[in-house]
Amino acid sequence: MTPAPLGWLGIVRLGLVQSAIGAIVMLATSLLNRVMVVEYGLPASLPAGLVAWHYAVQLSRPVWGYGSDRGRRRTPWIIFGMGTLALGALLAIDAVSLLAARSPWGYLLAIIAFSMIGAGVGAAGTSLLALLATRVAPERRAAAASITWVMMISGIVVTAGVAGSLIDPFSLQRLAVVASGVAGVAFVISMLAVWGMEGATQSTPAASLPAEPAPAFGTALREMWADDEARRFTIFVFLSMLAYSMQDLILEPFAGLLFGFTPGQSTQLSGMQHGGVLAGMILVGVGGSAFGGRSSSGMRRWIVGGCIGSALALAGLALAARVGPGWPLAANIAVLGFANGVFAVAAIGAMMGLAGAGGGGREGIRLGIWGAAQAIAFGLGGLIGAVGVDAGRAITGSTPQTFTVVFGVEALLFLVAATLALRAPANAAQSVAGIMDAKPT
Repeated sequence: MTPAPLGWLGIVRLGLVQSAIGAIVMLATSLLNRVMVVEYGLPASLPAGLVAWHYAVQLSRPVWGYGSDRGRRRTPWIIFGMGTLALGALLAIDAVSLLAARSPWGYLLAIIAFSMIGAGVGAAGTSLLALLATRVAPERRAAAASITWVMMISGIVVTAGVAGSLIDPFSLQRLAVVASGVAGVAFVISMLAVWGMEGATQSTPAASLPAEPAPAFGTALREMWADDEARRFTIFVFLSMLAYSMQDLILEPFAGLLFGFTPGQSTQLSGMQHGGVLAGMILVGVGGSAFGGRSSSGMRRWIVGGCIGSALALAGLALAARVGPGWPLAANIAVLGFANGVFAVAAIGAMMGLAGAGGGGREGIRLGIWGAAQAIAFGLGGLIGAVGVDAGRAITGSTPQTFTVVFGVEALLFLVAATLALRAPANAAQSVAGIMDAKPT
């Protein structure tokens, strides 16, 4: 018997897992970054390299997705991933203590810890999306994507505020206690959130067996890549997320170099951008469910609109680099964040819809491939943007010209991504709508 699609409460429960993931990742990629560089005087390249490594480890997402497909249940993989993520975060704290003492073992432990963080995010995040893809009705997928990602950002914001207030006055011991509390609470919340979400295991032999034998990993990978729509969507995810992440490390320097913003003012700009992202996510969650219906064409319109809006906002920043002070920079960046939020959540909703288009039992590996493409893009995007600015300033000697070119390249990437989204086949709506009748794994 196929379980009924998840209601709003069930979607919110699974969103708590995203909140937990965001909370733990914030500790490792944000708080520890500052502690390593400021409190212990370690090179800034060390935490940057570790964060890049945790993205590289997420190339394993297809393996985790395939494992959850083959096991026909997602919950054990989510719990395993959250446990690995939590333990990795705690080992990262231990690595900081060794690095502070200038012990070479600290580097080895840090690499192990961030490997576990990357693997945990990959296993839990991929399996969670696969569970949502199989248990959420098509007309609610836009809202589900919006809810889960807003909850992830909320988890980051709440944890940052709570952890920040508890670790002062700073000491490594207080950091360890606070991090242990965050990791422990996040893991317990995740276990409670997924408890019973997949229903009881079917007892009859016919129901307990997969509809067809699970193929080998390589075979499943080739089958997925042979699907034109899935392959095109993989390229879309990579290009759009590359454009999305290229701005991460250069927006605040841009505001400081060309507009004379202080560190506090540029940080406020970043807050406005993230506020715009949240607004865009919420709009798609409400509008996508109200007007998107079951068809992929409705979601595709949100994706294309978000990509074009992002390209226009980046073109505005390229022009701002020429104009300088007097340009409405804050409004421009808020619009950029809004358009980014629209396309990102719409793309995630489309991901969940397309995940089962190749038939039941393939959701995990498809989402794993797309998650790996996103991880590569995120790992490369910030680096390419920062290196592009440094190289451009060195070659041309002109900061305005350099930012104009970099923002222009980002805008072109978004336009290419929009073109790929528009090329979805006409029968995509039927394949997505049919997922609702498929048995969840």
